[in-house]
Order: sequence, then structure tokens, then C-alpha cells
Amino acid sequence: MKGKIAFFEGSKKFGIVEHDLPEPEEGALLVKVLCTNICGSDVKNWKGASSVGVGEKPTCQGHEFVGEVYKLGRGVALDSMGNPVKVGDRIVAPYYITCGECGPCKAGRADLCENAYIHLGSVPDQWPYFGGTFATHYYIYPHQKFYKVPDDVPNELAVGANCAFSQVYYGLERAGLKVGETLLIQGAGGLGLYAAAIAREKGAAVIVADGVGERLELAKRFGANHTINISEVSDLSDREVLIKELTGGKGVDVAMEVTGFAGAFEEGIHHLAVMGRYIVIGINSTAVSADIHPGYITRKALTVYGVVRYLPEYLYKSLQFIEKFQNKYPFKEFSERTFTLEELGEALRLSADRKITRAIIKP
Repeated sequence: MKGKIAFFEGSKKFGIVEHDLPEPEEGALLVKVLCTNICGSDVKNWKGASSVGVGEKPTCQGHEFVGEVYKLGRGVALDSMGNPVKVGDRIVAPYYITCGECGPCKAGRADLCENAYIHLGSVPDQWPYFGGTFATHYYIYPHQKFYKVPDDVPNELAVGANCAFSQVYYGLERAGLKVGETLLIQGAGGLGLYAAAIAREKGAAVIVADGVGERLELAKRFGANHTINISEVSDLSDREVLIKELTGGKGVDVAMEVTGFAGAFEEGIHHLAVMGRYIVIGINSTAVSADIHPGYITRKALTVYGVVRYLPEYLYKSLQFIEKFQNKYPFKEFSERTFTLEELGEALRLSADRKITRAIIKP
């Protein structure tokens, strides 16, 4: 039996090839992709702007997915939480591996595994072929964690847990967001909206800043106490005054950047209170830069957390959160349109133009 795989090649170019489905090696499994999201990093890779997994050769892409177990390799009987798994079960998996042998892994920081990306951006003509989720099938390697999806969580909700939800959940817990604190979220895309819901359930007050009014309205439904439209409050000094008013003059305890805009970093350190914590997630490319005033970090004794991935178990925690609160927050409204694999180019263009919050590909 054959399957289809989409690949990226150069700026805004992609193609689709077919290959025979591989037999999974010991400890691996092959899944049938039920649906997969377009993540912000996918858009960057499509544009050729990311340094991860994209080069001159064609590369498999896509990583936020829900799959159905198609074939189990020898020795695979349990998921990474010890739950029995069989053909036909729905699962999700982090897009990276955790080798367990490198320095970060041994130090308990598997999110920083030195071998995390050895399979990311694989060539579609190299076995096992199915190295990205923009495909009919996806190959999960022996050192790649995976988790069963709860029966009552629909695919369209579970798909967002992988990467986006897990990343902000981990970031908020890395920074130790507590009950009674105030969080500023820079950006009301998918990550920012997820972060708002998580923060509210942690008992924090939430301020969301973005330049798109419709996104800010949605942010309120995801738990934001206050929103700031940066298109209307266009001067940084005016936004500083506003945030001081909202926080009793001290600034926010924690800020999270999920815009991907390098200039947001400078603004974030302005809004933080003394001993504030800053979580940087969206600015993940070394190809961008911005002017900053590091004295703000020094004089306020700020702590900056760079979050590039998440501990694998946060994917499981994210599924549990979604299962518990799926009817409290409008998660179902994230994915406004569904596309076929052949319509991937259109879905990427609409995502890049911010016409849709999350596009779902159903191969």
C-alpha cells in the first residue's frame, strides 16, 4: 500500500510524492494521519525563513497532528504513560525525539535534548519516508514519545495540544505563574489564546495585546480580563501607562511573547514589574533582531525564559486540560477551515496572511 507525503522545497514551494508504507522497526510505529494543523513554524519554513529542517533539499514538514495507530513495531504495547495501545487507537506525539543519553536529558531537561531534531526535516525519498505530518501517514521513531488521546476529546481539539498548547503550558509552569499574579500575553493567535485559558485556570489575571480586533474579542472568551489593541493604542508610552493602570502601578508579574516579532521583546521588558519573569516563545529565528535596552533587565532584576520546546509529558497534561475544559472555552472555534493535502498551498497562504487562526489538513 502507498501513502502520500508533502514536502517543502525553497521559498513557498511544495510538492507531493507517493511511497510504499514502511514496516516499523523495533520500538517504532506507523500511524495514519487523521488531521494535522498548520503551525506558525510551518509557515516560516514554507517561506524559507526558518533554520530548522529546511534547506536546499526537499524536506518533510508538519508536526501538530492526531493519528490512528496503523502498525506497531516489535515491542510496542504501551504508550509513554504506560497505557495499553493497539492498532486503531488515536495518538499524538511530540515532533522531536528524546534520546535519554545526552547532558540535558540526564539533567531532566529532555526538552533540550541534543538529538531532538535528528529526524526533523527528513528527505521524502529516504526511508522511512513519512517524516512529517503533512502526509497520509507518519512514522514515530523508537525514541519518540507518544500518548493516547482521551476518547471524549475530538480530533479537532486534540490536534492543537501538540506543540502550541504544550509549549505555552510548559512556559507558564517554567516561569512559575501563581494565583493572584498578572500575566501579559503578547499576541492573540493560537498560542496566546491557549495561554489565556491556562493562566485563568491557574488563578492569574490576564492581559492580552494584539493588533487584530477579532482576535482580541476571542481572547476575552478564552479568559482575558483585559485586552489592548495595539493598532488603537499605537504608542509604547501609552501602552505602558495603560498597563500600569491595570496593575496598580507596578507592571505585570509575568509576560509571554508569542508574536514572532523581534521588537516585541523590547516592549515586554518595559511592561514587567520588578522581579518579573519573561517567557519568550514566538521569536525562534536567529535571522531577526531588534534594538533592546538591557538595563531594564538589570535594574528590574528580570528573569528571561527561552522556551524552544516542552517536556514530552506536557503533551499528555495538555490533553487532560482540554478534556476537562473543552466546553468552558471555545477551543472548537480555533480551526475555521479544513483543507485537503492537495490544498496545502492555499492553507499556508491564508495562515501567513493571518486570515485564519488555525488551518486543519485532513489528508
